[in-house]
Amino acid sequence: MTTLTRDPARTTPSAPTRNYWLPRLGGPVWLVWRQHRAALWTLLGVTALGVLVMVHLRGQTMDFLATQEPTARRLGGMPPEFETHVDRLLGIAGYLGYLPALAGVFLGAPLIAGDLETGTAKLVTSQSVSRQRWLLTKLAVPAAVLTLSAGVLSAVLTWWWNPVKGLSGGLLWTAVFSSTGVVPVAYALLTFTVGVAAGLVLRRTLVSMVVTLGVVVAIGFVWSELWRSLGHIRSVSTHDGVGPGAVQPELPAQAEQQGQGTYFLTSSGDRLEWTTCLDQMEDDRAHTACLESHHVVGRTIDYLDLSQMQTMQWLGAGIMLAVTAAVAAFVILRGSKRLL
Repeated sequence: MTTLTRDPARTTPSAPTRNYWLPRLGGPVWLVWRQHRAALWTLLGVTALGVLVMVHLRGQTMDFLATQEPTARRLGGMPPEFETHVDRLLGIAGYLGYLPALAGVFLGAPLIAGDLETGTAKLVTSQSVSRQRWLLTKLAVPAAVLTLSAGVLSAVLTWWWNPVKGLSGGLLWTAVFSSTGVVPVAYALLTFTVGVAAGLVLRRTLVSMVVTLGVVVAIGFVWSELWRSLGHIRSVSTHDGVGPGAVQPELPAQAEQQGQGTYFLTSSGDRLEWTTCLDQMEDDRAHTACLESHHVVGRTIDYLDLSQMQTMQWLGAGIMLAVTAAVAAFVILRGSKRLL
């Protein structure tokens, strides 16, 4: 007769290995991360790759600037080879401009619509977790990762742009306004929440993604048309006549001209379009006489200057975040009552 003994070392299950460098997740937070880990890890991976690329390209730009004389570091003073670095910076800024659309279409739209299609929402809400807590977690976890990614990418691009701004006409602050500072974060959060709302209402992932793409394009168009109105238009004028030797108004450094161009300024302070007396342009005397008959005493130009950039960015971001909060409130209220 043999006696069977049990080896505790073989029968006792080993404790699961845990990565202590990762934050410990539990409850709904763990579930949301588990559900969307592929998209969230992809977002973090793309962010890390983008940071590495920008740091490398910025290093090349700074090495190039180190070879230039200090007197050449001004608008129009850099050699043609510098435009390669300008194109790289603007290209990266352009790629960063796609982040809001990607956040809305691929992260926001499937977030709840996918759960409604697969029945996961019904399963989760039948547990002890309330609908409101589940919805808040569904919004908060991706929004936190998106905020981190957009904030890091924007900060690195701003770090790259700061030492070279003003060295080329293509590097005006208006060219990177929507890709630097706080704007990319607020913009991405807005499109993400809009995508979530579309998924909650339409309840179909593919349809929600298509509709979200259309809404995001519309938001981008409205933003491109209106963001300059967040600033205060300023003017620079001359009052020494309009003859052949008259001095033209000179814009401050890094200022962007607004409006139709140079306006004529009358003695009463009124403005006339640049097309005034256009028929006499070929004859300097006739042109000058025509303008004097309209009491023109100089020229004026409208512009937006660099000093307003941060104020405009925060104002625009504030508007976007207010809309984001309203859309998020709609998602939570509607989802709490009519989720299934």
